[in-house]
Amino acid sequence: MKKILTLFLVASVFTGCKNDTKTEKVSETQKINPVDENGRSAKQNDGLKTMVGQFIYFADAAVLQTRNDIYGVVINEKMHELNTMAESFKDEPTDYVTVQVRGKLIPKPEGEEGWPFKIDIKEIENVKKYESNENDVIKLGESKTE
Repeated sequence: MKKILTLFLVASVFTGCKNDTKTEKVSETQKINPVDENGRSAKQNDGLKTMVGQFIYFADAAVLQTRNDIYGVVINEKMHELNTMAESFKDEPTDYVTVQVRGKLIPKPEGEEGWPFKIDIKEIENVKKYESNENDVIKLGESKTE
């Protein structure tokens, strides 16, 4: 019985004296973009949605077409800023530009015409020229037959 008690005492001394200090390594990206307890960054918690698509503003109507949906764009100062940035990428006023924006989705009010959701742009992340396949574009005009 003394041997078991001595063995237990020695084992508890060795395990109790273990001097491990655990350090939490924080990467540079975590310092720049801190993460909350749910693993979400501040940008993910702000209620805004990031969208990539083709943007056009023509004749007092602004539209953002993503891969799956079409959204009306709220006409405000940010939309005009986006349109000004887009002008340098257009050959014609009716050309699309590819954009990446962050904004708030607003459901369409009852009885109003238009798409089911509008986007109120809050941040402009990227604007570039829309690269289309010529087969996707239909241009109307007079045909020249001889």
